Amino acid sequence: MNDTQSREDRLQAEIDDLKRQLAEQKKLADSHPAAARKPSWTSLIVLILLLGALAAAGYFFGYLPRQHREDVLAAESQNNAGSLPVVNVQLVTRSAGKTSLVIPGNIEAVTESPVLARATGYVIKRYVDIGDRVKAGQVLADIDAPELAQQIRQAKASVDQAEAAVEQAQASLQQGQSTLNLMKVTAERNQKLADKEIVSKQDNDTSRLQYAAQQSTVQALEKAVTAARSASAAASANLARLNELQGYLTVRAPFDGVVTLRNIDTGTLVNEGSTLLYRVAQIERLRTYVNVPQASADSVHVGQSAILTIPDLPGRKFHGVVARTANSLDPTTRTLLVEVQVTENAGVMMPGMYAQVDFSVPRADPPLSIPSDTLVMRSTGPQVAVVRPDGSVHFTPIQLGRDFGDHLEVLGGIEEGQQLVVNPSDMIREGVKVKPLPAEKPAGGRS
Repeated sequence: MNDTQSREDRLQAEIDDLKRQLAEQKKLADSHPAAARKPSWTSLIVLILLLGALAAAGYFFGYLPRQHREDVLAAESQNNAGSLPVVNVQLVTRSAGKTSLVIPGNIEAVTESPVLARATGYVIKRYVDIGDRVKAGQVLADIDAPELAQQIRQAKASVDQAEAAVEQAQASLQQGQSTLNLMKVTAERNQKLADKEIVSKQDNDTSRLQYAAQQSTVQALEKAVTAARSASAAASANLARLNELQGYLTVRAPFDGVVTLRNIDTGTLVNEGSTLLYRVAQIERLRTYVNVPQASADSVHVGQSAILTIPDLPGRKFHGVVARTANSLDPTTRTLLVEVQVTENAGVMMPGMYAQVDFSVPRADPPLSIPSDTLVMRSTGPQVAVVRPDGSVHFTPIQLGRDFGDHLEVLGGIEEGQQLVVNPSDMIREGVKVKPLPAEKPAGGRS
């Protein structure tokens, strides 16, 4: 292309030079008419030959290449106008009968308990630290509580006082019963004498009423004895409670496990029921709580197997089993709480780790599957470009299901076996004719 342009420029320069020579000859002829009327034959022949050479060069090096290019462009334009645009298509397929449901969760110990202080005092010695394995009943720390000792002595004094009050009430009751017996005998004797009119009726009534009054007094004394015994029992119970608290001055492990948290040191002031001393967990068996979405809640059941993977441990898989489910969805998140217990743990997994729980969930009616690059998002909703049997394109609205990244599940709008345009361009419009070409990467069968 550049060579042809250069040749045309040279020919144009030669023509311009020839015109300049002709102009000079004309000017010479005007100045010398006699010489102009008698030109030489040699000059005429050279001029004719030069003009013929210039015309031939212009024809071969200018007109013919340009005409060839125009013919090629016209042929290509005609071929493009008569051909159909080629598009890559993939088929709509059915998803697999089982799907891999992967849900994140946190690993926890099956049994984990905080150890709190049951008595207020100061830690005088601790015996374990984090990571130590302990046995049930093993001493973890000792607490000194001087105030508790004073309370125990006070409670013992209260018990002695209550027991003395019981004895005093019992003595008063015995005295009242003796008086009652005496008044009973007196009242009966006066009644007999009154019947014989030996004792006045006034004396008889007085003895009878005194006997009735003493009966009420005895009943009151019996109530007093009961109250004194109750007070004595309360004092004894308080003493037993304080003695029991004194036993908690020695902190012991609730079960076999590992100390995962230590919150005290020697000299720490601890308060009853509020200070966390230790946290002990059993790490031989672990569990993971996951929240299963509502769409898959009916596919997870007790006894189902699961595979746990930890991002920090690539290539390692741990087997688990569904131990229990909540059997109820959370109304806020619409998820089912599921507990997965790990049946195999070689000491690698630890409580607090982040894990991915993989369930193999069967599906009775697997949905359709399409590649992600066939999806077209428009203002009217998600669509796909379907190639009809006659080669025309039709944009069909679809109902999307789960998104797996490289492919999508479709719940409605298309049928299995239809051809979908991959990455449809702007030239792919409704009703346009296309030539479908199967893509290299097939869709479907993935889940």
